[in-house]
Amino acid sequence: MVQFFGQVIACLDVRTNDKGDLVVTKGDQYDVREHTKENEVRNLGKPVELAHQYYKDGADEVSFLNITGFRDFPLGDFPMLQVLRFTSENVFVPLTVGGGIRDFTDANGRHYSSLEVASEYFRSGADKISIGSDEVYAAEAYLKTGACSTSHHLFLQQICLHFTTNVIIIIIIFFLFKPILPILVSGPNGEEYAWYQCTVNGGREGRPIGAYELAKAVDELGAGEILLNCIDCDGEHFSLGKGFDIDLIKLISDAVSIPVIASSGAGAVEHFSEVFRKTNASAALAAGISIGRRLVESVELDCIGSVAVADKSIEVFDVPFDC
Repeated sequence: MVQFFGQVIACLDVRTNDKGDLVVTKGDQYDVREHTKENEVRNLGKPVELAHQYYKDGADEVSFLNITGFRDFPLGDFPMLQVLRFTSENVFVPLTVGGGIRDFTDANGRHYSSLEVASEYFRSGADKISIGSDEVYAAEAYLKTGACSTSHHLFLQQICLHFTTNVIIIIIIFFLFKPILPILVSGPNGEEYAWYQCTVNGGREGRPIGAYELAKAVDELGAGEILLNCIDCDGEHFSLGKGFDIDLIKLISDAVSIPVIASSGAGAVEHFSEVFRKTNASAALAAGISIGRRLVESVELDCIGSVAVADKSIEVFDVPFDC
């Protein structure tokens, strides 16, 4: 028997800083500014250089999330398109890009469809795109009417016709409402207990739909993968790197037919091996934790050791990285 373990995906949150430069940043519960007098955007380095380093260190995929892309016209974001072009010349693992992939009308009245925006990203070197807000709206309409006729879902259909469902990752960004805190917003069906509320606009606006319901809906609507991003666990300062939300990841990865990517909360190697052992997640995102060959190799060794303890009859083959 051959046992394959989940992939480690290097995630780079990118945005322009106050000087207009595109930088890699990292937030604590989506707050990307330093808590200093200058209040500058946290700068971890240049996107192209970091992506190439992560590739050399053994990351299975590289993901760029343009965290302010929803604000501006994405096809006017030449620095982001250039990052994709330059990165694809030297990074030979799948590249994902997300942020601002939607219909847009510019200042001159020219309308650009979501498909045009996505196509430009693909031409610039992306292998996959990630979508957030639009698919939340599509799922809400789908659950309400049972129909797939919204403009948001038509975009998903167009991508499937022109490319394939495998290139579409749906990002589910959510808050966890905990029972120990006053619950100001009830669940979609009036639930009084804790639930996972989904958001749009980069986590800035809550919606009346839960993470589980959204995951089931986008699976039925034709998404290729799901990325679970918990704002409560985001960043090492607030979450203290306590690990992924195993309960929710297991719940959703058991319930859908498409790959699920775990995100938010990783602070140690053990968190990766834990999510691969205890859930059906196909991959886990590394952003706040330092990514390097030592991390990738340690995750593999930790998983192999766990499998050996659980079942000595399992044979594990080390697949060459560049095969």
